[in-house]
Amino acid sequence: MSGTSTSMTNGNDAAAQQPRSRLSFDLDVDIAIVGAGLAGLTVALEAARLGASIAVLEGRHVGWGASGHHLGTVMPGFGLPVSDLVDRVGLEDARELWALSKEGVDHVRTTATEEAMPGIAFSEGALEVSNVDAGEALISRLQVLSSDFDTEVEGWQVDRVRSELRTDRYFHGIHYPKAFQIDSRKYVHGLAALARRAGARIFEDTPVVSIDPSGIRKRIVTPSARLRASHIVLCGNVHLGAPLRRLSETLLPVWRYAAVSEPLGERLGEVIAFRGSVMDSDGIDQFRIVDGDRLMWASPETTWDARPKRFASAIQRRINTVFPRLGRVAIADVFGGAVGLTVHGMPQVGQLRKGLWVASGFGRQGLGTSAMAGLLVARSILWGDERWRLFSPFELVWAGGPTGRVAGHLIGKWTRGSSAAAGVLARYRERARLKERQREARLAEANRQAGTRAPPRRRPPPGQPRPARPQAPPPEPAATTEGEGGPSSH
Repeated sequence: MSGTSTSMTNGNDAAAQQPRSRLSFDLDVDIAIVGAGLAGLTVALEAARLGASIAVLEGRHVGWGASGHHLGTVMPGFGLPVSDLVDRVGLEDARELWALSKEGVDHVRTTATEEAMPGIAFSEGALEVSNVDAGEALISRLQVLSSDFDTEVEGWQVDRVRSELRTDRYFHGIHYPKAFQIDSRKYVHGLAALARRAGARIFEDTPVVSIDPSGIRKRIVTPSARLRASHIVLCGNVHLGAPLRRLSETLLPVWRYAAVSEPLGERLGEVIAFRGSVMDSDGIDQFRIVDGDRLMWASPETTWDARPKRFASAIQRRINTVFPRLGRVAIADVFGGAVGLTVHGMPQVGQLRKGLWVASGFGRQGLGTSAMAGLLVARSILWGDERWRLFSPFELVWAGGPTGRVAGHLIGKWTRGSSAAAGVLARYRERARLKERQREARLAEANRQAGTRAPPRRRPPPGQPRPARPQAPPPEPAATTEGEGGPSSH
């Protein structure tokens, strides 16, 4: 996300300051959506454009959670690596799922640009960099993405990566030229405005007390009113809580924190030339330049809710570790939001039972995946689109409750630790190879120099006589002619 720290965290933009409407009367609609984040608002906008009557229920306000505190990178793919996706569902279904994710990316691009959302701060390009020297793996992955999944990608060698990012911590990279960034807070409020314009009704400060999905007309109870609908779409992620604990307990809640620096001036461009978003291959760091000379950086995660300000110094140290040439980076603001991670690493999209739909589990999935899920659910309800069944292999799996949180925290620490160790080892090997090449170059130069001079004499070992110097052969007698002192022919 590329707004200033004020617009990101304090909500001083015009959209966030609009009066909130609570549901204070009973209502009957075609589709009721729980959650006014990116997925829920995409369902609302698409379904309203297709002619359905829509009500969106939000317990707080539009974009208050992770949807409004997102780095704003939009690119194809899922949280599950491509190779694992193919192993799980086969190549053909993996291709179809990937095509769906590309549809989500295209939808966000079209919505953000053609609707001319104010302050969207559109920028292009995303770069995934490796913490270790993995050239062969890079080539293999490029071939898969380009040939099997029809995705435009470029392989960057180490020199290219380090010319754009002045650090020795990164090696090879995969560049996605068609990926892009937007200000996610402005985008989510832009979606809400478009949905309202299309006829959807959005009710904020309206938590859901209970849900009864039985019967033809499903029922939702709120503190001050009741709502009936033919279809209910659950887009509340980990915040659904008691109304549908079966769903919320399949998600591991993770709080991701990010910071925005004070303006850094020209020194930022001297160290980070790439203007798209950058993420490392281990999913630990993600950053990009915003507002021309500020650095936005996401790194720490917790499995419990904490005050974002606590992580300012940790993010500051992390930036200095990766980019020591930047010097001290002053932090202007820190923000965070909770996302839901699924056990299988894929989003939860589809129909739980007749008329009860889900679009959740978007932790580490990206903004484009949220949009894809919203489009798919709306079109499934109103058009009978059956492609949501591609997600059937990724069923609801219990995330382990409190024990799962502890395990998730330990796994996260182990992942960061093992990534750091692998990075240290890779950089050590790189320095060792460089020293070896330098030694070989010096040796080759010495041999070249030695080849231009006579080889030095070797002293005999102690106790052995010196070899006698070779005697010069006697000179040949001068040739003479007969009668000049030479032998006579007689």
